Parts: sequence; structure tokens; C-alpha cells
Amino acid sequence: MVKHQPLQVYERQLCLSCVTGIYGCRWKRYQRSQDDTSKWECTWFFILCCSFFLLLFWSYFWWEAHNDYNEFNWLLYNRSGEWSDGTVPILTTTVVGFTYTTILMGLALCHIALGQQMNLFWIHKVCVLAVLLTTITGVVSIDDLWRTEWDIVIISLQFTGPFLHIGAVVAMTALGWLVAGFVVRGERSRFQMVVVVVYVSVLLALYLAPLAISSSPCVMDKTSLRPRPLVIGRRGAPMLAPENTLMSFNKALQHSVSALEADVAVSLDGVPFLMRDRTLRRTTDVQRVFPLRQSDDASLFTWTELRSLNAGLWFLKDDPFWTVASMSPRERRRAGNQTVCSLSDLLRLALRANVSVVISLRRPPSGHPRYALWVNDTLRALQRSGIPLDKVMWTLDVDREKVRRVVPRLQQTSQRKLSLKELRQKGITALTIRYSLALPQDIRQYSSGNVSVNAHTVNEPWLYSVMWCSGVTSVSSEAPNILKDVPQPIWLLSPDVYYLIWIASVLVSFAAVVAICVHQKWKMSGMQSYNPEQIMLSAVVRRPSRDVNIMKEKLIFSALVTFPACLLIRVNSTLNRKREEDEASRTKHPT
Repeated sequence: MVKHQPLQVYERQLCLSCVTGIYGCRWKRYQRSQDDTSKWECTWFFILCCSFFLLLFWSYFWWEAHNDYNEFNWLLYNRSGEWSDGTVPILTTTVVGFTYTTILMGLALCHIALGQQMNLFWIHKVCVLAVLLTTITGVVSIDDLWRTEWDIVIISLQFTGPFLHIGAVVAMTALGWLVAGFVVRGERSRFQMVVVVVYVSVLLALYLAPLAISSSPCVMDKTSLRPRPLVIGRRGAPMLAPENTLMSFNKALQHSVSALEADVAVSLDGVPFLMRDRTLRRTTDVQRVFPLRQSDDASLFTWTELRSLNAGLWFLKDDPFWTVASMSPRERRRAGNQTVCSLSDLLRLALRANVSVVISLRRPPSGHPRYALWVNDTLRALQRSGIPLDKVMWTLDVDREKVRRVVPRLQQTSQRKLSLKELRQKGITALTIRYSLALPQDIRQYSSGNVSVNAHTVNEPWLYSVMWCSGVTSVSSEAPNILKDVPQPIWLLSPDVYYLIWIASVLVSFAAVVAICVHQKWKMSGMQSYNPEQIMLSAVVRRPSRDVNIMKEKLIFSALVTFPACLLIRVNSTLNRKREEDEASRTKHPT
């Protein structure tokens, strides 16, 4: 009795069907192939990789730019004249695009790991190309509109660098499994050598990356850490109340700020008042009260007219920081009743709270009645308020020498990053600059010359930690309520500990890569030990091994294209030898 064994017992491969089906719409077994991927499909895989990594950078940029979302919306307002939260559509499309490309990238890597031929479905090709072009358009637009914000990437890497480095080392180590399998499984070629060289180069670059990360200000001895930076309420606490209003400044004082910062303009009748924008459209109800003058400069209104405007309802309507929902009904009513605040009101509040004041003056337009007297109007308001003048930080460069002679006790402050020699010549004792310009080496130089450095605008705890480790004296913030809960830097590592973590991660990664290469070589050598004759004539087994099944499948699908002549010869020779043995046996035993 002869037992017949099928050449291949097909098993359900649901995971493989999902991988090839979602990626290339190849749901059936006969649609799949283990042949080499065509150059055309390799090109699309390269485009997919470009889309993924560009979106990864784009997502990281917007994640870290959260500190400056309000600044971005303000820039959009100045361009369009209408207030809207422009970050919402950007973040939504970024999350959708990044999720989509990440899924496709994972499926493509699964194809490589399983030895399957990649064939990206045409709909995916269209979508990937659209994602890539949209992202490139976004990058170009941000470079045109908000070029200074790219600095946030470099600054954030000072904080996230050590953690991103470990994550990248882990990812590249895991990718070694695919690279080793690709090299061992295929025949030697130039493309394989290119893949190996690129992989090794990237891995070595990651191993040496800490040489640059070690310059992070957060890698330092704890004994060298300077005192906690003071927090200045920039326009009060605009996350909790309408900016530049008494409610906003009171909220800032409740969260222990050391100073209050405001934007000052001069009215038509010479009264200094607080207003950030050129016009009143965004932060008042000027459209209702003076509909024909809503596009006029704010300085072209008298103080009586300004005082009649509501400066709080816009905050409840636009919700610029997404914080209105957390306000109590009483706070909402109070915010809705705010009016335009004068400089005198702010100075009286600062005097009662015994805090300093930082004022940024804006010159009225030409033809204004107070065009030549606006500095005098502001100085007169300072002198009449009764506040100690050494608690006022004067940032205006216009007529600075005249101001120093008339009111010598003012704390002269520059908004430009000048050399220490220039600061001394102008009698400037403080700097208030954007956080991207507050470099640790410059701060140390200014500190040696008794010049304090204030960095603006710092809203996020991670950025506050970086500025703290950099050595700034104070920071201007729109979120004093958040920074109040940062009693120490989020992380601080001594150089010795950081180097120990670096060396340990490199050694573990290197050992893992070597182990992966050895295992893939051993696994492939085991698979190559099977020969077609053993597979076809093997005894019936209840559960054949996965490697044997793979070899059987290769034989079947290769036979559909070109049936190997060597296999026919071996089978025929085996059958002939069996027939000769049977004839010899019948000759010996004729009965």
C-alpha cells in the first residue's frame, strides 16, 4: 500500500494577507510573490520614506512650537485681519498624515522582514505623493511667515536630545534585524553593499551623537546651577484673562510674578494706555461702538473713547488659549466687563504689590498730535504714579540719552542683543531678548559684566528648564500659572552620569547588532540545508516546520515560471533506480 503525501499543506496566513492586502491590495495567496522588488516599487518606497521622515520632522516642530502658538496666531491675524486659531487645521492634518504614513511604513518594513515583494497600491501612491507635497508646501510657508521659529528645533534638542538619542539607537538596533535578513537572504550585489554602508554609517553617527548633545545646558553639575529665574507676567496672565487688562495683571500677581510687562501706546489726548495691536479690532468691541473707525490706529482715539470700549468679551468669544472652559461663571462675568487699561492703572497696581514694571512703548503714527511728545507723556505718567523709578525697566532706544538725563533712576534695558562694551557705553544694565538668542556662553559673559538677561516668551516647563540651566536671570511668560509649578529643572545630569549612560547604550546596541547578524546567518544556513529531493520524498509529518513549508512554497511558485531541470533529473533518476531495484528483486525471486 502506497501512502501519498501532498507536496504542500497550505496554512491560513491571516497576518500575511493583511500586510500584503492593506499595502498592495494583494489579498490572495497567488497574488503574492517572494521575488525581488522592482526598481519602480523601490522608488515608491523611497518616496514613502521621504514622506515619513519629513512628516516626523514636521510633527516634532509643531509639538515643540506649542510654546509659541499664540504668537503664530497673532502673525496670521496681522496678515489676514481676522483672528482664528490657525494651529488647529495644521495639527489635524499633521496627525492624520503622520499616522497614515507611519502605518504604510510599518507595512513596508513587514514586507522586507517576511521576504515579500513590495507593490504599493495605486491609491496609496497618490495619497503618499499628496502628503509629501502638502508637507513641503507647509515647510516653505512657515519658512516665509515664521522663519525665526525654526530655532525652537535646535533649542528643544538641548532638552530632548539624550532621550531621542536612546530612542534612535533602539530603533536602529531593531532595524538591524531587517538589514541583516536582507543581506543574508539575497545574493551579493552592489545594492546590498550600499544598504550595509548606509546602515553602519547612520549607526556610527548615532553612537557619536552625544559628543554634540553633551553641550546641552542641562548636562552640568548640580552645584553649578544658578538660582531659579524670576517670572515676569507678559501682558499679565493672558491665558487666564484678557491681555493687558487689570484682571490679567491681578491674575499674574496671584501666581507670584516678580514684575509685570505691558505694551504701551499714547492716545490722541496724550494718555498712555495698554494695547498690543495697531488697531482695536481684535481686543475690543470697536466694531460695535465705532464701526467706521475699526481700522484706525489705536492711538487716534481719545482716552474717553478708549475707556468706553469693552476689552474682555473678545477673550470669551475667541478663547485664544483654550482656557475659557476652565473659568468659573464669576470669572467669566468679570472678564466680560474689562475695559482698556491705562499705564497709570498698571503703575498703581505694581506699587501696591511692590513689583517691577517692564514697558514696551509704541510710537504713534506721523501726524499724531503727540508724535513729538509721546516719550514725555510716558515719563510724566511714571513720575506721577509714585512708583520707585528703579523698579521700571525702560526698553525704548529712542531718546535714551535724554531719558537718562531726565529720569536717571530708570533701569535702562535693551531689547537688542548688544556687546558688553556697547551696553556699558549706553548705561544699560539689563537685556530682554527672545529665548532663541539667550545662549549659555553669552549669558555667562553678560553675568560677568553685571548685566541681567530676561528671555521671552517662555510658556512651557521644558523651555523654562533650559533657560534656567542656561543661567538667565528672569523670563517673561504668558503662563505664570504653569511655571509656578516648576520648582527645579525637569532633568539635570552630571557629565559623568551622562557619559556612563552613553557608553552603556552603545555597548548594548553593538552587542545586539552582532547577535542579530549571527542569528540571521545561522537561520539562513539552516534553511539552505534543505534540498528538493528530501522535501518531496520526506515522510508524512503531522505539523511540518515553517522553514520546510517555506522551501516547499518556493519550489511550487518557481516551478510555475521555470521548472528546474535539475529537479526533474533528480526525480527521474530516483524513479529509475527504484524501478531497477524492483526488477532485480523479481529476477531473484521469480515466484
